[in-house]
Amino acid sequence: MAKIKPSKGAPYARIMGVGGYRPTRVVPNEVILERIDSSDEWIRSRSGIATRHWASPEETVTVMSVEAAGKALADAGVAPEQIGAVIVSTVSHFKQTPAVATEIADKIGAGKPAAFDISAGCAGFGYGLTLAKGMIVEGSAEHVLVIGVERLSDLTDLEDRATAFLFGDGAGAVVVGPSDEPHIGPTVWGSEGDKSETIKQTVPWNEFRLGDLSHLPLDERGEVKFPAITQEGQAVFRWAVFEMAKVAQQALDAAGIAAADLDVFIPHQANMRIIDSMVKTLKLPEHVTVARDVETTGNTSAASIPLAMERLLATGQAKSGDTALVIGFGAGLVYAATVVTLP
Repeated sequence: MAKIKPSKGAPYARIMGVGGYRPTRVVPNEVILERIDSSDEWIRSRSGIATRHWASPEETVTVMSVEAAGKALADAGVAPEQIGAVIVSTVSHFKQTPAVATEIADKIGAGKPAAFDISAGCAGFGYGLTLAKGMIVEGSAEHVLVIGVERLSDLTDLEDRATAFLFGDGAGAVVVGPSDEPHIGPTVWGSEGDKSETIKQTVPWNEFRLGDLSHLPLDERGEVKFPAITQEGQAVFRWAVFEMAKVAQQALDAAGIAAADLDVFIPHQANMRIIDSMVKTLKLPEHVTVARDVETTGNTSAASIPLAMERLLATGQAKSGDTALVIGFGAGLVYAATVVTLP
């Protein structure tokens, strides 16, 4: 039997640079209240959200991704042609094929890298980061661009009192490259498919084939509703608070990091109450900076962690070299947590 030459890459991987893009339109709660019976105080008390960004028709998934990627490349000091793979996590690019990653790779001038999309909801950034780390250590790419991008305003039912105020749009990107020291810890990830109905798309795309649409839900104008994201709020809240705190602790343990050694905590920006409850359950010390980007950005799913990371670094709330715990969780239900060194 012939021997296959073993793969050989870098000893370790690290995040080298981060970039973000937020659409220009800022949407306050007052706009959401035009379509639902609620109040600004109720929305803030339930979610901590005051504003979110919604993309214009020109701010496509591709456009936002290219903007975020350009900033991440500049921050990393890496040229586009050095990128060996582009991984895009999104649930709001509506073409099933081709992958939007291929278009993004071309537009940033990356040459002919591997390029593919993943669908892991709000855990998508963690999934992409883990794949990038594996590529670099295995040797199939020296630098990998990981993008989390969403236009969730396209998947928001503005008449749904439980979810209309939650979602925002944006893109976050990181460049992952080789390292002589470990700067991305082991990933604790998984899924609980028995809970898949707690966060889901209301109607599958194939229901919109030409024909009888009378069985589909109608909006207040009597028109067929576009598919939207719906969730069982209380069930998701309980799962996130109790189960994801355990996952976060497992990621700390796997990295050999104690809560007292952390500088920064960057959870998925789903809900301020979930974030605060996780901080309490994990018993994080007061010196740990906690990302609370959800207040002005809303829930941007796969984009939320890199966007929050970029803002913390840009505002000086966190600094290069800080040790950060990141965790994403959402539809699937899926989750991913790891400890990283900030770029």
